[in-house]
Amino acid sequence: MGDQVGRVRDVVVALRASGEEPRVLGLVVEVPGRRRIFLPMTRVTSIDAGQVITTGLVNMRRFQQRPTETLVLGEMLDRTVTILEDSTTAVVEDVGMEQQRTRDWEVTRVFVRRPGKGLRRRGEAITLEWRDVSGFSVDEEGQGAANLLATFEKLNAADLATVLHGLSPKRRAEVAAALDDETLADVLEELPEDDQVEILGKLEEERAADVLEAMQPDDAADLLSELPHDDAEKLLELMEPDEAAPLRRLLSYSDDSAGGMMTTDPVVLPPDATVADALARVRQPELSPALAAQVYVCRPPLETPTGRYIGIAHIQRLLREPPSALVSGVVDSGIEPLRPDVPLGEITHHLATYNLVAVPVVDEDDHLLGAVTVDDVLDHLLPDDWRARDRAALAAGAEPEVEHGA
Repeated sequence: MGDQVGRVRDVVVALRASGEEPRVLGLVVEVPGRRRIFLPMTRVTSIDAGQVITTGLVNMRRFQQRPTETLVLGEMLDRTVTILEDSTTAVVEDVGMEQQRTRDWEVTRVFVRRPGKGLRRRGEAITLEWRDVSGFSVDEEGQGAANLLATFEKLNAADLATVLHGLSPKRRAEVAAALDDETLADVLEELPEDDQVEILGKLEEERAADVLEAMQPDDAADLLSELPHDDAEKLLELMEPDEAAPLRRLLSYSDDSAGGMMTTDPVVLPPDATVADALARVRQPELSPALAAQVYVCRPPLETPTGRYIGIAHIQRLLREPPSALVSGVVDSGIEPLRPDVPLGEITHHLATYNLVAVPVVDEDDHLLGAVTVDDVLDHLLPDDWRARDRAALAAGAEPEVEHGA
């Protein structure tokens, strides 16, 4: 047995004229670090259920699609094609490929589904020879995003963002339009700013406002700051007032200050809340690990800006206390909060000095405004294009090759 190299994410084919079967050029393989590489079919020795076996050295250079190449999952599935026998249309749901006597691999069959009729929800599904359908010309349109989304439905937001980043602008817009607001919000938070602006700009204004409401306030404010002022203001006007207000406050601060980096939605509890109340709040799945690591104890009101800030209750301490104990009894009041105008360097020093994953931000009257998390700081410390860089190349300083085989 050889070493596992990665997971197959797509198949690269070359379409040919006169209805000839497309030649399979290779596979797009995702290796550790979410790098996508190209594996030529000439290196593939066997394709079995659940595994592809290859020998030799694999070039670890990042895959870049060429104009003459077509991706099966990314560009062929969900395409509307014409069945030549009766000139009816159908939607492509899968394709089949076979190895020829020349040892080349070709796409030979197409699995399609006809439109449903009457009360039938799903139309007839049939398998056809490649030559029996038309509609795969590189100049023809018609592929939707449904099958592509189904292929990647188990990916987390960061991985799905990597997928979107690698798609063409047209396909990226189609997939973004098909995602629900919450998922698209999570994905936008993981994308480079250029992709964020591009995707948001192609959404209807009302939906763009809904997506911004679903994003973390600090990420939404960062995205709005990249838009022309009039466009940002229009989106803020379309948002619910209580959702827009925190973003307006964040936009009033410098990007590299505590106020500009903080989230306005930390976990806030009153002093008479119990440890059980606190643990129930930090179990909420939408909380990031950094925000779930501690709760902020404040006098009412509990929405930021809150009443007077009292202190932090760390989750490690909460786990050691009886559920009926009050959070006010386990508050750590020895960690000084930050003012919103504190610069990035001082925030970083503060987090490192006190071994924190988040730090509170208060105004001059000790009202809690929000919290800066360590991931917010990293976003500002790393290069602007860090998401697109290969972590393995950064660590090694080169593009390695790995040896593997059967």
